[in-house]
Amino acid sequence: MSERFDFTGDELAPAYRAAVDAIEAGDLVVLPTDTVYGLAADAFKSDAVQRLLDAKGRGRDMPPPVLISVVESLDALATDVPDTGRRLCEEFWPGPLTVICHAQGSLMWDLGDTQGTVALRVPDHENTRELLSRTGPLAVSSANKSGQPAALDVYDAEEQLQDAVAVYLDGGMSTGGQPSTIVDLTGDIPHVVRIGALSMQDIRKIVPEATTDLEQDEKAEDEEKPAEDKPAEDKPADEKPVDEKPAEDKPADEKSIEDKPADEEPTEPAAEASKEEPVDEKPADDKTPDVRPAD
Repeated sequence: MSERFDFTGDELAPAYRAAVDAIEAGDLVVLPTDTVYGLAADAFKSDAVQRLLDAKGRGRDMPPPVLISVVESLDALATDVPDTGRRLCEEFWPGPLTVICHAQGSLMWDLGDTQGTVALRVPDHENTRELLSRTGPLAVSSANKSGQPAALDVYDAEEQLQDAVAVYLDGGMSTGGQPSTIVDLTGDIPHVVRIGALSMQDIRKIVPEATTDLEQDEKAEDEEKPAEDKPAEDKPADEKPVDEKPAEDKPADEKSIEDKPADEEPTEPAAEASKEEPVDEKPADDKTPDVRPAD
């Protein structure tokens, strides 16, 4: 049966003790991070890692990242880390940056089909880092069933994972909400493979030469926002006062509403005219221009 512990405040001893015992026994623990809640297992126990994958409904082709407590543990688990990658870690750790590195060949672990790599991160959550200092590196994936939204509080995680987890650590609502940004450091130049809490602009402030195949998508999202607001920006400033005048004279003008210029029509007739076209094809601010051709 699962246990839940408060993971806030000063009385943390029972939570640490229960979580450490569960990890040492090869069981799973749900813990808070600075991004979303994570599902954790001992990275050096292959059966525990498999239990994590089974709980999420994932295969070995999606190995979990590994959380560590301090930046200095990077070289203990990874090799051939480029200077550019070190600069990123020094800048954003603890924080929402995950780096994919060549794994140390001497490590006795089985995280899945990693192709000789390991994804590492230092979370910006003080209590979780303290737990990591007691357990050692933990294989940690988001605390949710595969395909479902990541849990932002312990209750959501508990609802999804239920008795597959031995210990739930309740750290309150997640303050991050976005997953970490993932940067591949196995090549000559850092390559961003997932844009999360850190944007490409954030990454390039530290490593200007960083690349990504996702940048076009990020630009497209940024360009869509001004496009949605454009009709409102182009609308003459004096249109609103003009629209308000008919409202004042409404009792006298109701019978001749169809003879009014389009930009003077009251709100209700404009709404009826807009029914000629699907509402979802145009922003609400475009209703007035649509009426003019009709007249």
